[in-house]
This record gives sequence, structure tokens and C-alpha cells, in this order.
Amino acid sequence: MALDSLMKSKRAAPIRGFGALSFGVRDDALVRQNPSAIYQELMMTTPYAQTHRDVSYANNTVSLHSHEFYELLLCRSDCSLEYLVGADRYSLQKGDIILIRPGVSHRPLLRKDLSVPYRRDVLWVSTDLMEVLAQMDDEHADAWHVNLLRTKGTRWEFLCDLFHEGVKESEQKNPGWRSMVLGNTIQLLTQLMRACREGRELLPSREQTALLERIMAYLEENFPSRITLTDTANHFFVSESTITHTFHKEMGVSFYRCLTQLRLIHAKTLMRDGFPLSDIGQHVGFADYSTFFRAFKKEYGISPKQYMLQRDSLTRPAQGGLAHLAFFESPSTPPAAPETKSPGSGHPALSDSPE
Repeated sequence: MALDSLMKSKRAAPIRGFGALSFGVRDDALVRQNPSAIYQELMMTTPYAQTHRDVSYANNTVSLHSHEFYELLLCRSDCSLEYLVGADRYSLQKGDIILIRPGVSHRPLLRKDLSVPYRRDVLWVSTDLMEVLAQMDDEHADAWHVNLLRTKGTRWEFLCDLFHEGVKESEQKNPGWRSMVLGNTIQLLTQLMRACREGRELLPSREQTALLERIMAYLEENFPSRITLTDTANHFFVSESTITHTFHKEMGVSFYRCLTQLRLIHAKTLMRDGFPLSDIGQHVGFADYSTFFRAFKKEYGISPKQYMLQRDSLTRPAQGGLAHLAFFESPSTPPAAPETKSPGSGHPALSDSPE
């Protein structure tokens, strides 16, 4: 099967209730209600790799979020920006490459006094493609043990050119551009793997651990449990007002809103792993399903069941796949028959009763 045909066969249908930038459909009503929602649940519209440019300004709001795919970000501006990956915070420089694994919470910390827009090249890589690369060269897994590479002034600055080439192909859309994007992505990922293995000078240290990072690490470790602002303040020997001020200043949201976003990120991971919707809320720290339902719909604009139905419609495997390409020879097995879910056993049979 031709590569372009494979790419086209897995194009996503329009998605409602999610922001999807220029290559999908965005629910503008939801974005007006919650401007930060545009980054909350972006979906890939190609099966292996896609790339684009993006820009954020001082008055933009980007919530804590995660993706189902690998995301690589190339910082293209000297904007004195800090970036949060999990509980680690980094000061970005032009030429920095951020590597984000699926399911890992992240966001830029856009201060109101940001004088230069945060411009970046964005590359999304599917887990399917990463698995194939790891099967061919197991060293590929090494690249994802780090969060950031600093290329400026090193022999690895050419990695920025590879990012630009992929974006240019995607923008110009000349014949065979999807094949070029895929080939460029494989080359970039392989060079990144080599950089991570050989270029220890590319690994900048994290910012000195501050209160925000310590609290984020605490929330990441304890989100399934009952967490209150009072208990957190007592744990870190600070006042509640100090934590409240820190989150509003650094994150632009309240302590409890950030905790809810973090819990919902972990909830989506459990949903994708097939956990019954009725049980997920309590697994990630919500008191009951109704509380989880309301939080999910408020944050993402759709119910948990609608999310799973839309996600399933976008991620059905294409016939064939990378295993059918001559240069990706690997044993393949016939796709399993769709599992029939009984009511209450998982999506999508479970009814969203709070509706």
C-alpha cells in the first residue's frame, strides 16, 4: 500500500468540542467560554507524524494539558519563557527542543510581561511510529528520558533545520509532502536519539527547585488521595495564601483548578486504557462519578462518554499500516475483533447519567 494512501486512509473526521488548530475543527463557542481549552485535547489527524508552527502571546492562557502522542517543540524566539514538564521547570532559549511523552502534563508559563511572542515549531509523533522505530533500533527509547535539549552553540544546531524542513513541507503541500514529513521525522528522531546519547552538554539543568515545583511533584504523587489547600500548606510549612499567590502568579489558575486539571489528565489515561467510566473518578481523587463528570465537562466541553466515542472514531487503525511497508518489515497479526462492552463495564455502553 502506498504511503500517501496510508496517510489519507487515517485522516480524522471533524471533531466537536475540542480545539484542533488549522488541521481540524474547533468549537469556537467552547473556546470563547474557556480560551485555554484550545490546547486541552488536540488530536493527530495523520497516523504517524504531523508538524506545524504555533505562537503564543503574553495575554494568552494555556492550561496544564497532555496528549496521547509524543510532542516535540522547537523554541524559535528569545522570549525569556519558562516551561513546565511534569513537575520540572525550565527556562527556554532559542534553539531549545522540548521532548514530551504521552500522558505527561505540560504547559508554558506565559507571564503578563512577556515582551517577545513564544514562537515554536511543533512536531507530533504517534506511538505507533515510535514503536516501529524502537523495534528497529532500541536506542530510540533513550531519547525520551530527557525533557529538554539545548542546541544553540553546539554541533547539533542543524536539528533546528530539520524541524523547519518538516514544517515547510507541511505548509507548502507539494506532491508527496506527507511522505517527506514522515521521512524527515524519522531522520530528526534518529538524530535526536544520537544527540541524547552523545551530547551530554545539551542537557541543561532544571531551574532551582522552588515552591511551585515541589508542590507540583507532591500533587503528581498524591492526586488519587484527598488533597486540600490547608493540608498542602501544612506539608510545606507555608501559609495557604502563599500557595494561592504562587499558583495565580506562576500558573494563572487557582490551586484547586490546577489539581483538577492534573486529575483529569490522569483520568484520560485510564479511560484510554479501558477502565470503566464509573470507576475512574475515584481512582484519580474525585469523590464520585458525578463530581468527575461535572469537572470533565466543565474543563473539556463534552462528557467522558462523548470523549471516548469521539476518540474511538478518530483512532480506528488504518488497514495495513507501517508493517506493510517494505522498509518496515515486521511480523504482523490480524486485528482483533472489536470488544463488546456490557453496560457498566467501560465505554461506550456506560450511560452518562448526570446528563
